[in-house]
Amino acid sequence: MSRGDVRIRADGDLRDRLVRLLPAAGRSLPSEPARPDESSPADTLLARIVWARLVEPGDAVAGALISVLGAAPALDLLASRAPLARVRDLVRAAAGTELDPAELGRAFKRWGLRLDRAATVGDLDRGIASGMRVVTPESERWPSALDDLGDHAPLLLWVRGSAALLASSSLAVVGARACTGYGSHITAEIVEGVCSAGITIVSGAAYGIDAVAHRTALALGSPTVAVLAGGADVPYPRSHGSLLERIAESGAVCSEMVPGSAPTRWRFLQRNRSIAALARATLVPEAGVRSGSLNTAGHAAELGRPLGTVPGPVTSVASAGCHRLVREYGATLVTNSAEAREFLGLSEHPALFDSGSDPGCASGARPPALHRRVLDALPLRGSRGSSDIARLAGLELGETRAALAELELLGAAARRETPGAGESRWVMLRRE
Repeated sequence: MSRGDVRIRADGDLRDRLVRLLPAAGRSLPSEPARPDESSPADTLLARIVWARLVEPGDAVAGALISVLGAAPALDLLASRAPLARVRDLVRAAAGTELDPAELGRAFKRWGLRLDRAATVGDLDRGIASGMRVVTPESERWPSALDDLGDHAPLLLWVRGSAALLASSSLAVVGARACTGYGSHITAEIVEGVCSAGITIVSGAAYGIDAVAHRTALALGSPTVAVLAGGADVPYPRSHGSLLERIAESGAVCSEMVPGSAPTRWRFLQRNRSIAALARATLVPEAGVRSGSLNTAGHAAELGRPLGTVPGPVTSVASAGCHRLVREYGATLVTNSAEAREFLGLSEHPALFDSGSDPGCASGARPPALHRRVLDALPLRGSRGSSDIARLAGLELGETRAALAELELLGAAARRETPGAGESRWVMLRRE
């Protein structure tokens, strides 16, 4: 770590670089704060870019610190080598919470080793050269579904392609790298069925099921999103370079890692949490018991996202992981494109709601009690945070999020992007 105060400010040439990394819809970056007690948008953006270099994905200590103090003030404390006691006092005063002193001390040490202005300039230049955009929680393009990860949420996303696509209604399709012909066939059939309904496919660009899902979407002219474990400019696997270029042309390739970063085992596991959070539901067409896609499925279940899987022969090791998802997570069985659409609430089969006069209800059977309670907790006008919805419905936060995700897929509720809100906000959709 550099000695002394190594604060980085968004002025001069750095600010010019930052503007070039903004999504086209928001090429405005004020250098002055809206209020005296706030950081400027330029300093906040730069601070998040610096933090993306300092931390590994899913760093909850960094997430908590930034959530309470803000990205720029937290970075100033690190760069100025502020006493840990002062940092803890500031967090206590701002949020009434305590940070473990030993854990905070270790975090400051590991972050400090990567604090380097020249490296940050290099990140900016490499991102610009690769045509990337940076999307942060303060941006209108930020996919608020990621906020469900709490302190483990990505600090930002580097995006090649359409940043707006990240917030679209999507299905994560992940599975075995060494997939069978059966796995490839059913994946292509399911992806074709859901893409025709306007659903975006999210996956990890790996060999096998991931690649089949992406290529099927592209063949149909549908956009698809690839979430990478390394930099968004680093093709992995390398042989998928041309595939990733095609994805970026019509969809999006994104990563929370700075440009040029190499993927590691830890980054793959953390990338999986982003795939699960970004998508409205997750489907595993084929997976063995050691497949990394089970990690993604586990994150989806923990987040309360709908989880589906395709059964295979009980004698097939290639489907053993799918059977485990049914047994341990209660995953929904999906065997064809029609059932996939039903899983997403898109089929002609009876939906979860009756055709009563209540707002937000579609035709079909009477809603389960849980969905009704969540609907009752949604305001007739305006939006409400998921925590408040859970409290009003008398439900746990996890099951509330699961119900909201299902209601969204059925067109009865919708997320509203609220930069910096800290959690998803929801509105009821009226149906005539």
